[in-house]
Amino acid sequence: MSNELSTQNKTFDLSPQTFDQALTFANYLADSDMVPKDFKGKPGNCLIAMQWGMEVGLKPLQALQNIAVINGRPSLWGDALIAIVRSSPLCEYVQEEMKPDGTAVCRAKRRGESEQIRTFSDADAKTAGLSGKQGPWMTSPKRMKQLRARAFALRDVFPDVLKGMPMAEEVMDIPQEPRTEAERAEHVNVQMFLDMVPDCKTDAEAAKLWADNNGKLAKQPQDHATFKAAVIAHRTALKNASATDAQPKAAKPAQTDAPEVTLQLVLDKINAAKNEDALDIAGEWMNALTDPIEIQQCSDRYDERMAEMRGL
Repeated sequence: MSNELSTQNKTFDLSPQTFDQALTFANYLADSDMVPKDFKGKPGNCLIAMQWGMEVGLKPLQALQNIAVINGRPSLWGDALIAIVRSSPLCEYVQEEMKPDGTAVCRAKRRGESEQIRTFSDADAKTAGLSGKQGPWMTSPKRMKQLRARAFALRDVFPDVLKGMPMAEEVMDIPQEPRTEAERAEHVNVQMFLDMVPDCKTDAEAAKLWADNNGKLAKQPQDHATFKAAVIAHRTALKNASATDAQPKAAKPAQTDAPEVTLQLVLDKINAAKNEDALDIAGEWMNALTDPIEIQQCSDRYDERMAEMRGL
């Protein structure tokens, strides 16, 4: 009976015990279709991720799913960050809330120490240049503020538990700096273009600013997206202001042949573009959309087509 119970309590575990086992396992994982793209075909990355995971208490498969490589730096996704901390005996509690004014709050308490509170507000997001930024800061701002408050609290209170690893969602918002002399020589400061956006007094000027300069940021995807988001936001503001200030005019006959601007219509125009000029013209149709999620979908597809055309 005791042997039967002993056998039943055993669990199947592929965690390697030696370097040779780890190397073999890493090769299997790199050949698998069930690992993130940063590890596909890269057994070395798999091996290092498993080691990182071991140091913070993650098993190999958990490590590959919860460690992201961003700008060459290993980071933990936000959900894994809080899971690791809460599973530590040093953690008494981690509590999160969202205040009515939109400020994210994270309270963390380490055993034997006083509670620590970290916050991240709309003002903080604006100061950091994150408010309205293309991507999750536009579509899920509350979630992103929650993650920022969490990262500040947990990294400050439990640095030994996290072994100094940052949160992936936070690292993604850090502009990637050129690392070689050649990269520095080619690097374009996006702030120069961002400062020019408010100076555009008409929609035509803003469109020309985009057309003349967006190609200069082709090798800097994050800066390219930031510049595009700023231009779109400014053009939308100009059009809204123009519509508000316009004087009433005599009614014109209804134009029944004008197409209704929908998500599918804009995507079709982007997909049908044959060159970069045509793609830029197709991208202008995004300004007629009002749903942030639809704008994001079109923007993502625009970036994909531009990358295809440039062979990136």
